Amino acid sequence: MCKYILAPLVLFIFLLSYPTAFAENNLKTEPNIMKSNSSLATFGGGCFWCVETIFLGFKGVEKVESGYAGGDVPNPTYEQVTSGKTNHAEVAQITFDPSVISYKDLVTIFFHAHDPTTLNRQGNDVGTQYRSIILYHDESQKKIAEDVLKEITETKLWSDKIVTELTPLDIFYVAEDYHQNYYANHKEKPYCSLVIAPKLQKVFAKFKDKLKEREPL
Repeated sequence: MCKYILAPLVLFIFLLSYPTAFAENNLKTEPNIMKSNSSLATFGGGCFWCVETIFLGFKGVEKVESGYAGGDVPNPTYEQVTSGKTNHAEVAQITFDPSVISYKDLVTIFFHAHDPTTLNRQGNDVGTQYRSIILYHDESQKKIAEDVLKEITETKLWSDKIVTELTPLDIFYVAEDYHQNYYANHKEKPYCSLVIAPKLQKVFAKFKDKLKEREPL
């Protein structure tokens, strides 16, 4: 289970009032059929609730599904994955329009959206299921991911060594329904306000020119 440590009350109040509303109306996947000009990207960077929510905020992203990949057990359940015995990572699979947002953009956002230097953990979420991983869909994606990783390393965005796993995607398993659109459906939960909301603040501020326009309330 995704875990958190309660912060002081003043931090809790601050995060509850943080103005993520400029993008919240877009932080939800709607059912859709993949368009002929759409592409797929698959990333894992800690709890999939966070990864899903972040990428839903960007123009060109049509759909994001939370799920499991990179493991050895067919059709894994959440309980099996969290046991750490299936070798699956919690991941988000992104359907995107490459004419609006490139795969390079997505990989760059990915490296800003989590800490890729902590092995098998993100914050207080610990285990191989929370590892940093890029599952590429073809050799072109692999090359782009390698190039972005080199750029990120050279610019010293992260002072410690990046441990992100780069591997071809075998099978993506969609997670249970209650994991989909988790932030949009559970903003009142402590994990959403204390962990996901600050990540949205950081990433959306960095890439504000790429965010979806806010829909009318």
